[in-house]
Amino acid sequence: MHLSARACAVLLSLWSSSVRAADGTVTLATGPAAYQQPLPGLTGGDFETFREGAGVFRAAWLKGPSIDTPRFTGLGPLFNRRSCVACHIGNGRGEPPAETSDQTRSLLIRLSLPGADATGGPRAHPAYGDQIQTDAVIGAKPEGRVSFHWVETGVTLGDGTAVLLRRPEIVLRDLAHGPLPAEIQMSARISPAVFGLGLLEGVSGETLTKMAREKKADEVRGRVNMVWDVGRKQAVPGRFGLKANQPTLRQQIAAALAGDMGITSSFLLGDECPAAAKDCREAGSTPEIADADFEALVRYVAGLAPPPPRPRDAVAAVGAKTFADIGCAACHRETLEAQGTVLAAYTDLLLHDMGGDLADGRPDFLASGREWRTPPLWGIGLVGTVNDTAAFLHDGRARTLTEAILWHDGEAKPARDRFARLSKETRDALLAFLGTL
Repeated sequence: MHLSARACAVLLSLWSSSVRAADGTVTLATGPAAYQQPLPGLTGGDFETFREGAGVFRAAWLKGPSIDTPRFTGLGPLFNRRSCVACHIGNGRGEPPAETSDQTRSLLIRLSLPGADATGGPRAHPAYGDQIQTDAVIGAKPEGRVSFHWVETGVTLGDGTAVLLRRPEIVLRDLAHGPLPAEIQMSARISPAVFGLGLLEGVSGETLTKMAREKKADEVRGRVNMVWDVGRKQAVPGRFGLKANQPTLRQQIAAALAGDMGITSSFLLGDECPAAAKDCREAGSTPEIADADFEALVRYVAGLAPPPPRPRDAVAAVGAKTFADIGCAACHRETLEAQGTVLAAYTDLLLHDMGGDLADGRPDFLASGREWRTPPLWGIGLVGTVNDTAAFLHDGRARTLTEAILWHDGEAKPARDRFARLSKETRDALLAFLGTL
């Protein structure tokens, strides 16, 4: 089971008070391991479970029995990567392919057909399922190869600064079950960071609904995605995933194990084999991850702390004010309440229309093809430290935070336009502020 309400409240309190402390209570990890730190106060059995879960997160799974790693068998038959950490690099973001010839490594392609399934979610393709899986165990055939073709365009800011933006065109090769239909809905997704999720799970559905009802400037709306909860068998507010399409951390992790690695759990039974995928079916069933390992994995992810913000100098302080003044904080709101504790997460966890340029055309429960969940910004200043290549937005198209901001449209267009009109000095101050998060 996931963290109890009481345990989560204790951890939230410890984290919040430690972030505010200036006496060295928290070790400010600012190197490559910045996203791998436990929440303050994890001791005894809780810390041992956290460490055990770290091993599960990093374990490379195999198809069949192994003398060296007998626990981690049952990979596939279809999969994208062999371990959690292979996609969530350093517990951070994935990276898109650099060239058309490069294979995707920490990015996947979601698929669906028009309409909805029985629970109101995306309707999977009968042969390829809901994502292209680019690898397979012996006896099964990969569904295809995926790469990107980058299309670049230039933008000029108000002070004359030129910025080169790029967007990906998905390239599919060697499709195992024939071409995809013209009406297929495809969405490229890089792996998101996994720290701080246990804290965000403490944000109540009532809080999400209240934020969605608030009147905001610039016609910023925001709404809750109502998604299917497998355990409760009902629609509840979503908060995890790029479109807020998962209601709980437990369900998010179970779905990732099944979809990305072909690892089943007691929570989600059944192989990720579409009905028409004969090779996949003939490869055999996937053993379940042991309940103890699944529990340790959930507790590990729930126990990962977001890096505390770094000190702000006078320039970053100007940037923080600018961030609020131009409208960024309408969606990336500085604080959220979670079980009585205030989190400096810089998100509202709501869906927002981000315009046509960022649209993937793929609905997900109530989320339209133009809507995305506001991603938390805590820890964003360390992306380039944790990852070899900085990549932002859902498909990794943005190489810098400036590029990421300039792709904003829809509800975020007024804030984007104000950013583009800033002087270089003020714009750099805003970016300096983001670097402290």
